Amino acid sequence: MPEDLKPFDFEPFVPRRLIRSGHAQTLVGNFLPRKNALPDPEEQLFQVAEGVQVLGHCHWQARPEDRATVVIVHGLEGSSLSQYVIGTGSKAWIAGMNVVRMNMRNCGGTEQLAPTLYHSGLSGDVAAVVRALVEQKNLRSIAVAGYSMGGNLVLKMAGDWGSDFPPEVKAVAAVSPSADLAASADALHLRANKIYEWKFLFGLMRRYKRKSALFPGVYARTRRWFSSIREFDDLITAPYSGFTGADDYYTRAAAARVLHRIKVPTLILHAKDDPFIRILPETRAKIVANAFITLIETEQGGHCAFLATPNGYDGRWAERQMIRFFHHCGLI
Repeated sequence: MPEDLKPFDFEPFVPRRLIRSGHAQTLVGNFLPRKNALPDPEEQLFQVAEGVQVLGHCHWQARPEDRATVVIVHGLEGSSLSQYVIGTGSKAWIAGMNVVRMNMRNCGGTEQLAPTLYHSGLSGDVAAVVRALVEQKNLRSIAVAGYSMGGNLVLKMAGDWGSDFPPEVKAVAAVSPSADLAASADALHLRANKIYEWKFLFGLMRRYKRKSALFPGVYARTRRWFSSIREFDDLITAPYSGFTGADDYYTRAAAARVLHRIKVPTLILHAKDDPFIRILPETRAKIVANAFITLIETEQGGHCAFLATPNGYDGRWAERQMIRFFHHCGLI
């Protein structure tokens, strides 16, 4: 444990009555809306690569340079409007933080802002947004949070930085991160998880259709229905993103490969009954061996859900623990 960071005293997770299984938590957690406490956002475009911009929805406190800021990254086929982003942002705002809800490339209705697809390896986009915020807003205290695919992105970013992370970044948090991409993609294809895989595939195919219409010289039109996320990644994501195939993509884009290099205080929240996110033994060993990472694994909680009994708050346990972790790290 780093000398200046004491062990994080988290609150135990007790699932909400009648919503105890991983599937129940995941489904109810997805559809049950959060209360939005955020003010109207300031929209800002960030250039993250040549010819590529991403959209951020920014909420600034008075004298934002004197407040901590959290950058929140959504999951696969999500956006800055995803309920977990709104919920986390609202809690951070009430705690006095600036909030930046980041859309990954093509997300949030921004397909025209990038000729490329988005994928789980684009951690550099998150890093570029962090750099821009430091340079443009003179921010001195930043936390970065991600859910699912966004969790993989922020962990990979921290691992890629290693000891050279920007001094303004004080904490990283990931909820249900897809750090082992191959194992999680294959788990999505299990019979019990077909509803989730179909949802993701429908969104990905609809987005690819929009991209091929916007950039007909880049993307071939297809009417094919892909049978799995792995097949889509093998035939669409990988070849259009510089990978030789799904296996190459999953290996190079996975945060699991660089977790041992993380040197910034990091929180990982994972439920053992998550229907499709898998943490492999060797990845768990890397996490446990890294004194900068706090891993909280609950028996229940589903995927990005963690619905607890409302007891003085809305019962969104993971969102609450992230804010507590930021306080623990001295941001609040």
